[in-house]
Amino acid sequence: MPHVNQSSNRQTNQQQLKLGIYCDFQNVYLSPELASSLLAFASARGSLISRKVYYNSLFENQASAKEYLQRIGFKCEDVTCSLKNSADNQLKSDLIDDVYNNQSPDIFILVSGDGDFANPVQFLQDKDKNVIIFSQRGNVKQRLKNLANEFHFVDELPQLVVKNTQPKNACIEFDITYNETIEYLIEAINTALVQKKRTGFGYINNLMSKLFPKYQGVSSIYVPDANKFKSFGQFVDAVVRDGKVQKQGHELFLIA
Repeated sequence: MPHVNQSSNRQTNQQQLKLGIYCDFQNVYLSPELASSLLAFASARGSLISRKVYYNSLFENQASAKEYLQRIGFKCEDVTCSLKNSADNQLKSDLIDDVYNNQSPDIFILVSGDGDFANPVQFLQDKDKNVIIFSQRGNVKQRLKNLANEFHFVDELPQLVVKNTQPKNACIEFDITYNETIEYLIEAINTALVQKKRTGFGYINNLMSKLFPKYQGVSSIYVPDANKFKSFGQFVDAVVRDGKVQKQGHELFLIA
């Protein structure tokens, strides 16, 4: 079992991750309870530096939500243009712009099930960002779901908040070694190839979580010097340098 001080250092490194929330309110309605739970979920993962909701005040149900969202700290972006997907386009633009900010999030939380966000999510991952997606049941495109580094339905938020606020020492047993994680990575790539799926970073990371419950994202990988991998891309680069897998662009392949 890792030394107590090492465990504490690893938790501190995780808390230093920066997060941003981007909510497509026209696609996913957040009640006051779910909006508060979303903030609690993000705050438990690190430092929440951005919290934006995109809505259209021409719709009464969206305009009425602005008051409680602003009260709990969201920045509400009113996109009243009547053109189709205008709010989505503004959200996409902000995602790209925020990648290049000095205080760019390490983790982007996207609240939407709209398939139009698949390419922006891929762009974020190409920039070595992790993407967590929340969608409503019955209103999510499968490609978007598959791309997510982590995916949840919004109605799961209250339970996720309880799980995330459990005593941290309860999670220590899930730490896995770098070498173990390489084995998980290779198995996930092989599974994806057998299924004739693309082996993009987001899909493989998600598949590893499904196949191996011990794997809870790159923050669960234990390394001797207590420095966590900050992103899945950083972990992949290390594995490629060690000659265990090959990378072409942002797709992964087994060594022949």
